[in-house]
Amino acid sequence: MAEHNDLGRLGEELAIDFLEKAGYRILATNWIFQKAEIDIIAQKGKILAIVEVKTRSSVDFGLPQDFVKPKKIQLLVKAVNEYIITNDIEGDARFDIIAIFKNGKNFEIEHLEDAFYYF
Repeated sequence: MAEHNDLGRLGEELAIDFLEKAGYRILATNWIFQKAEIDIIAQKGKILAIVEVKTRSSVDFGLPQDFVKPKKIQLLVKAVNEYIITNDIEGDARFDIIAIFKNGKNFEIEHLEDAFYYF
């Protein structure tokens, strides 16, 4: 498997651990609808958090969150609408980004709540 795939998988594992420690319940990972994949769907209280995980080996070319482009956001919105309908979920949904980057031998994790909005 390509090294970037391994890094992405590690990032998602770190993000899940981070969210669970913060009191979130993980409902789904790598949930796919048509051309969209939601990395993590989690719940804390009445909030449904749709989490895009971006992991980078460095920040030389930009912060991880800078790589969530408008096309990806459009796909996420379609996918989450389907997830909510399929699972008959009530309450508010929020789009988060968990940005992870390598800093020496460690990883830095930043949780950006309400990272983007949709209309």
